[in-house]
Amino acid sequence: MATQRYSVTPHPIETLLAWVKSGEIAIPEIQRPFVWDSTKVRNFIDSLYQGYPVGYLIAWRNPNVKLKDGTTSAGKRILIDGQQRVTALMAAVLGHEVLAKDYETVRIRIAFHPVEERFEVHNPAIAKDRAWIADISRLFVPDAYLGDFVDDYITRNPEADRKQVGRVLERLKKIVNNHIGLIELAEDLDIETVTEIFIRVNSAGVELSQADFAMSKIAVNEKYGGNLLRKAIDYFCHLAVAPEFASKIEKNDPLFVASEFWPKMKWLKDVNDDLYDPTYTDVLRVAFTFQFGRGKLQDLVALLSGRNFETREYEESIAEESFAKLKAGIEAFMNKTHFERLTMILRSAGFVTSDLITSRNAVNFAYILYLRGRAEGLPADELERLVRRWYVMSILTGRYTGSPESAFDQDIRQMASRGIKQYVAAVIESELPESFWTGVLPQHMDTSSLQSPYFIAYLAAQARLGDRGFLSRDITVRDLLLNRGDKHHIFPRRYLQQQGLNRGRYNQIANFVMAQSEINIAIGDKPPQVYFKEIAEQVNGGPKRYGGITDPDTLRQNFEENCLPISLMDGQVPDYETFLAERRRLMALRIKRWFEVLG
Repeated sequence: MATQRYSVTPHPIETLLAWVKSGEIAIPEIQRPFVWDSTKVRNFIDSLYQGYPVGYLIAWRNPNVKLKDGTTSAGKRILIDGQQRVTALMAAVLGHEVLAKDYETVRIRIAFHPVEERFEVHNPAIAKDRAWIADISRLFVPDAYLGDFVDDYITRNPEADRKQVGRVLERLKKIVNNHIGLIELAEDLDIETVTEIFIRVNSAGVELSQADFAMSKIAVNEKYGGNLLRKAIDYFCHLAVAPEFASKIEKNDPLFVASEFWPKMKWLKDVNDDLYDPTYTDVLRVAFTFQFGRGKLQDLVALLSGRNFETREYEESIAEESFAKLKAGIEAFMNKTHFERLTMILRSAGFVTSDLITSRNAVNFAYILYLRGRAEGLPADELERLVRRWYVMSILTGRYTGSPESAFDQDIRQMASRGIKQYVAAVIESELPESFWTGVLPQHMDTSSLQSPYFIAYLAAQARLGDRGFLSRDITVRDLLLNRGDKHHIFPRRYLQQQGLNRGRYNQIANFVMAQSEINIAIGDKPPQVYFKEIAEQVNGGPKRYGGITDPDTLRQNFEENCLPISLMDGQVPDYETFLAERRRLMALRIKRWFEVLG
């Protein structure tokens, strides 16, 4: 018979709130914005009043930790599901302030109409209406006397039934006696099991990631500054997306502004670069793998708990050391020079807009590689070359798409044992042999996904190589990417639809070129046999119809840069499938040329 790995106990709301106030239950999200709107808080309080079920809370007890003096410290319960409900109770019932989405501190007041037994969010109209109790939290103050509330209400509303009002207010006051089930998970459960339990119990099926657990572990550890570190991660990610948010931090969080973290991240308030806007998962992945030489975030959770992987016990000294290392990794991530150098390296490879950054984990490992190489003292130009080539190899081979944590773990360990330069060279030689460019890559390019890594790589290659747009004399692909140029169907879509082809065929990536809008419009739906013949006439003294190219040599160069068969110069248009196969071959060779230039 399987051992039960949890306990389920109903507790009065009053008891749960007392545990939260005393720290017996730690709410890791307490420093994060409260995402429920006021209406949802009102509905939640109404459900309690009506006696409806409001779901379970799930807590996971931290393991017992061996202290430096040899004694053992019992672990706190970490609330991993139910944080918004508990925060709503603290706001509406206890009158606590909460952090809103913009990180401003606000009071959520829930009003109550005793005659109609109706709840509403406090507003100016309610404040003026004597029939409402404007803020129910006044009822739950420890020394509040119910009789005083009834007297006060009847004085203001003499037409109301005194006994009925008394019964209703007593019922409201007793909602803190309602029970909520607390599911407590055993402290020896691993993260995967906890996650599985969470998903099965949570009716919304919300998936908790290992990064969520890591952030919870960080936030509840005030002893080693985890609560401040957690806030630093959140603020950095928010600033990366919205630099103007800096003024709100400076206004609303003076304690954080006075901390050591603010000077290290406030440079973001003057930056409007969206090439790489990291999430807290990205920050943790990079900081952890860089500092600890491991790739699996479940190991970070264990280390922050103080786990000794050899003895399988939990030691305070390991937790303390792990927090210090993680903090160093996060500070390295936030460093202005490091962050800007990473985005510069990506841009220098041709990834000039955020639209071309489609593999977040490939960027993350590129950053890890940069930080490790810098820490080992690799010369700047050599390190930049290594990072560029590794990143491109990663996206072309999908290295971090399947099981990114396993790939991170293997790569960082191999780099540590074999040396960065040697390992990078060996992997690239193994992953990108000659047969990749001539056989594997053209086959992979048989796709209609414009978000495929192969089309992204092709556009980046054109941007880096300085290729001009289709039929453009001066405008480059880089210009078109930065200014939203058109992706033009070489064989026009309407033309192919008329041939009976479906979306998956006419939208093949090998049928697209980057072009100026006016060239795209001029071509329209003309059959390729017609407009390629007109292009040939244009460069041989005929009328100018498409772009500014007027001589055969410039046109030949443009066709080569855009990977178009040279036979098209003479108006010789093959059948569509033959054209696609040839263009895929030429595009793959262009990407190979680009990769060689990056080295």
